[in-house]
Amino acid sequence: MSASDQEAAEQRAQGAVRRRACTRAFAEAEGVVTAVLSDPGVREARERVETAETELGLELCARLQPFQDRYDQAVAEGNADALAGLCEGKHGRWGRICVLPDGHETSMEEPHWGRNSEGRPIAWVGSAPDDW
Repeated sequence: MSASDQEAAEQRAQGAVRRRACTRAFAEAEGVVTAVLSDPGVREARERVETAETELGLELCARLQPFQDRYDQAVAEGNADALAGLCEGKHGRWGRICVLPDGHETSMEEPHWGRNSEGRPIAWVGSAPDDW
């Protein structure tokens, strides 16, 4: 086996070890997160937050519904320009996409607002990437 073949084999082995370590670390982290999220106190807090977000979403619905309508129309028409000007705030894993214009937190002083995965109006503070 030539030196370059040995080096390539060593790099493949190191890559496999790194992938295995990452897989293991993610599995362990998922176990910890699952344990924390299943704690009764954490579940209760999550339910209170969801209730507050839903109530605020409903309160803001009359004023902010036109933004949802514009978003729905832009999606239906495939209007990338209209979608490009929207807020980047989202919780993709939870089916939330803010339908307000980019910068609304300062210009309009509104929380993120849109619909949850069940189609109900919801308002929230903060954001998370889709893969969170």
